[in-house]
Amino acid sequence: MLQGLSSVLMSSLEIGLIFSFLAIGVVLTYKVLNLADLSVEGTFPLGAFIFAACVLNGMNAIAAMILSFVGGLAAGFITYILYKKLKVDALLAGILTMTMLYSINLRITGKSNVPLFEYDSIFTKFSFMPKIVILIILVVILKLIMDAYFKTEQGYLLVVTGDNQSLVRSLGKNPNKYIMLGFMLSNGFVALSGSLMAQHQGFADAQMGTTMIVTALASIIIGDTFMKNSRKLKITTRAIVGAIAYRIISGLAIHLGLDPNDLKLITALIVIVFIFYNNFTAIIGQNRLVKAREK
Repeated sequence: MLQGLSSVLMSSLEIGLIFSFLAIGVVLTYKVLNLADLSVEGTFPLGAFIFAACVLNGMNAIAAMILSFVGGLAAGFITYILYKKLKVDALLAGILTMTMLYSINLRITGKSNVPLFEYDSIFTKFSFMPKIVILIILVVILKLIMDAYFKTEQGYLLVVTGDNQSLVRSLGKNPNKYIMLGFMLSNGFVALSGSLMAQHQGFADAQMGTTMIVTALASIIIGDTFMKNSRKLKITTRAIVGAIAYRIISGLAIHLGLDPNDLKLITALIVIVFIFYNNFTAIIGQNRLVKAREK
C-alpha cells in the first residue's frame, strides 16, 4: 500500500514538474497580459510532435527540444497576428490557432500517435540521474531565467503592458511588441512542456493537448491560493507550486479509486472550489476593512 502510494506521489511530482512549464507559459498570457489564449491546447501536442519528428530522423534530444520551443514561438506569433493585425478577438484567435494546429500536428509525422520508447530523450541522455532530478534542474533553470527576465527593462514593460498600455506608450514604447513577445514566449514554454511529456510517457498523441488550458488554469489558481498574502513568492514560484499541487491532488484521487474518466470533471471542480475560496476570502477581507474604517 505504502509502496503504491510512494509510486503515485513520485509520478505525480514528475508530471507536476512538466506541467510547471505549461503553467509558467500560461501565466504570461493569463496573469501578465490579462489575455485568454486557448491556442495552448494545440501548442502542447505541437511540441510533442516536433520532438517526435526530430528524434525519428536521428536528431539529438536536446536539439529536438529546442526546435519544439521554436515551433511554440511560431504558434504564438500566429495567434498574435490574428489578434492584433487581423483584429480577431483574443479568445477566438486562440481557438483558430488551436484548430489549425490540430491538422498541422498530424501533418508533422503523418500519424496521430507516435511511439518514442526506443528513441533518444533527455532522460536517456542523462540516464545517470533519476527523472525527477533532471526535471527539477530544468524547472529551476526556467524559473531563474524568467525571474531574471522580469527584472530587465523588457520584462518590466511586458508586465506593465498587461496593466496599463497607455503608460507603455507614454514611455515611447509600442505595447504590441510586448503582447507579441508574451504570446510567443507563452506558447514556446507550452510546446516545451509538450515535448517533455512526450519523452516522459514515451509517445506523442494528437489528443494530449485536450483540457491543457484547464490544467494550466487550475495550477495557476492553486498557486495563487498558496500563501496568497505573501509577497515573497514570485509569480513563477506560485505557478510551479500550483502545478505540482494540482497533479498530486489528481494522482491521489485516482489512487484512492477515482475513475480516470472522471478526472476532467474533478479538474473543473478543483478550479471552481479554489476560485470560490479566493473570492470568499476576498469578500471577508473587504468586509473587515470596511468595519475597521467605520470604527
